[in-house]
Amino acid sequence: MAELLKAENVSEVFGGLKAVSDFNFHINPGELVGLIGPNGAGKTTAFNLFTGVYQPTTGTIMFDGKSIVGLKPYEITQRGIARTFQNIRLFSELTVLENVKIAFHFHVKYGLLESVLRIGRYFREEEQIEAESMKLLKIFHLEDKADEVAKNLPYGAQRRLEIARALAAKPKLLLLDEPAAGMNPQETKELMEMIRWIRKEFGLTVLLIEHDMSLVMGICERIYVLEYGMVIASGTPDVIKNDPEVIRAYLGAGA
Repeated sequence: MAELLKAENVSEVFGGLKAVSDFNFHINPGELVGLIGPNGAGKTTAFNLFTGVYQPTTGTIMFDGKSIVGLKPYEITQRGIARTFQNIRLFSELTVLENVKIAFHFHVKYGLLESVLRIGRYFREEEQIEAESMKLLKIFHLEDKADEVAKNLPYGAQRRLEIARALAAKPKLLLLDEPAAGMNPQETKELMEMIRWIRKEFGLTVLLIEHDMSLVMGICERIYVLEYGMVIASGTPDVIKNDPEVIRAYLGAGA
């Protein structure tokens, strides 16, 4: 099976500091993979490399058989990679519905002239976008909040909205950066079930960064462990939680 995303010998250097060093990684279509490690290990840097926020100093990154090095973030999103952020990044002054509709516009077919004059395919596509946006909001139990300003939502609802917006970009690969951050145990349990469900329902490949080990060990099929920008272990949850190097670096003696 060809890898959906593959990084080979990737390094990212900031002023002499190697945030990621000789990073080798792959994820296959349909997999759910975790990326874990201590704070400052390079996890979010890896996500930023995968999404074009940073360009690798050395190495190659392939997505769906083609290099994405040098592409801008919006070009990578159009190719099929969407993400959420450790710190929620919604359009806080826009409504819940508008936040989702914006992501659908990566795939509109009407042109600038049709948009300005509101002719041709404009109305048909806009009606379809609104209908699909409302379907996503219903999935995430946000349909009754469609007209509320995003910043007024409770924290957990903002997290759900961010995931809904990422799905509106119609990705092949969904990157989740600490989706359980700030959630209580019940919310984390519900999130775990939601990730499983959307992966199956939308036919997604999912890569997540997470510190909540119950979530990572409960849903991931494989896990990569980073320390000081380097992969120190990879494998199934059982392999990872029993790896002495991982226990020393991250999980702790009580893992």
